[in-house]
Amino acid sequence: MTATTDITRERIAATEAIIRPHIRRTPLLKASLADFGLSDHPVIFKLEMLQHSGSFKARGAFANLLLRQVPKAGVVAASGGNHGAAVAYAAQRLGIPATIFVPEITSPAKVERIRSYGAALVIAGSRYADALAASEAHVERTGAMAVHAYDQTETLLGQGSVGLELEQDAPEIDTLLVAVGGGGLIGGIAAWYVGNTRIIAIEPEQSPTLNAAFEAGAPVDAPAGGIAADSLAPRRVGQLMFPIARAHVERVVLVGDDAIRRAQASLWSSLRMVTEPGGATAFAALLSGRYRPAPKERVAVLICGANTTAVNFES
Repeated sequence: MTATTDITRERIAATEAIIRPHIRRTPLLKASLADFGLSDHPVIFKLEMLQHSGSFKARGAFANLLLRQVPKAGVVAASGGNHGAAVAYAAQRLGIPATIFVPEITSPAKVERIRSYGAALVIAGSRYADALAASEAHVERTGAMAVHAYDQTETLLGQGSVGLELEQDAPEIDTLLVAVGGGGLIGGIAAWYVGNTRIIAIEPEQSPTLNAAFEAGAPVDAPAGGIAADSLAPRRVGQLMFPIARAHVERVVLVGDDAIRRAQASLWSSLRMVTEPGGATAFAALLSGRYRPAPKERVAVLICGANTTAVNFES
């Protein structure tokens, strides 16, 4: 891993140009909070759950595979599911062998998606940290290239392309709400905006990784539970993203599992938008009132993933 100073607007733009042929430019949806039974207030959704492999993670996966020298042994990744699916997808498209380690908590939908892309899948341990340790042992044995889910320069550069697209397509926004797990997404986006737009981190109460880091002044171990544990519950945020977040993320808002479930259900019932729990977490802050926009504040919400089994949220 290289220095955080390498994660700049210039390098994000250069990375975006390289990965552009391989990723989707995901659309925006303009709506109102009145659609969800709240007071009328405009909101913009960035629909990153429509990205290849079902989440924003494809951006960082392609950045790693295209910017780094991949050995004959291929690539290996540890993941709660979305990163593994993205690396498996990118590897399949580029003809590279891939081995993906996931914990037991990974949802069946994500396990099936990884397998569908032809990667070798290994279930290792109960949490992401266990899968990461197993993947590191695999790297030592085989010489494969590790693609870290969030604490790798190329990963942050790729995820930062979300910010580039959003700034081009919705330059008017004042505030962007972003769900946080390991922090690769919000780190890349914050490095793009560098304080020009208010960035608010949204985390599950049972997985407060960035909140714990802010309180401690450095990345520290945090609880790793809750409904979104397969996408937003690493042991701690990344070392690379933390200085960026400390400089350019305004604050962290915590939301409970019930609020995340309601956000999933509301996105489905009002917009027919299917999201996984982690994908709905940023919106949960608005729906629950944990984040209340000012009267003329122009707010965007990143919907970051939809790798879930089909669910009738209205049942």
